[in-house]
Amino acid sequence: MMDNRKHLRRLSRREMLAAAGGGALAAALAVKLVGHQRVATNEDSPAGTSPDLALQKLMDGNKRFVEEKRTYPDQNRVRLAEVAQGQHPFAIVLGCADSRVPAEILFDQGIGDIFDIRVAGNITDDVVLGSIEYAAEHLGVPLIVVLGHEGCGAVKAALEGKPVPGHIGSLLAAINPALAKAKGQAGDPLDNAVKANVKLVVEQLKSSQPILTELLKEGRLKIVGARYDLDSGKVETIA
Repeated sequence: MMDNRKHLRRLSRREMLAAAGGGALAAALAVKLVGHQRVATNEDSPAGTSPDLALQKLMDGNKRFVEEKRTYPDQNRVRLAEVAQGQHPFAIVLGCADSRVPAEILFDQGIGDIFDIRVAGNITDDVVLGSIEYAAEHLGVPLIVVLGHEGCGAVKAALEGKPVPGHIGSLLAAINPALAKAKGQAGDPLDNAVKANVKLVVEQLKSSQPILTELLKEGRLKIVGARYDLDSGKVETIA
């Protein structure tokens, strides 16, 4: 059987848009082949979404979530058939593993919309960075959101500085540099540390070479930091 991806690349732009009905398969238009490397153009990013439009799409979804007007997009059998052929997420969300912060729900998105990376304290290391680079470079995802949240347990544990068992210490060690940045700030120490941790990870990603720095330089990627409020359900950008 002919490879579906090769078949899609033979279609014209107009034919593909018609076939996709303006839906997820239109993301294939974002791909240009240069030798054997896959490169996404800025104007033809996944789902036809630029970095700014991708962020707006997330924030609009969060507004629907807060107002209890969710539309539950991309969650039917048609969507399953679309994404079975390949994924074209429009955003990468590096969020906390906390069970109260599920990105697809709080942003009112569906299957295949978000490249979801969750780790306690929304920290980054080489493994997390590799996953992000894969989505940004190979899949052409135009937006990274580092999502911290109110009352983060990992940040709280780092702030308390008590001995912890097992490998938890390595997690807290990654958060400790943010605590120094938040020290002495007015307001709630934990929330200050949560925000400082988000901003630290954003800085780490923005300076990550060579893939992310190059995509940022070319305008094909945007990296923002955000905080999720457990009480209201609202997401606000903070970096």
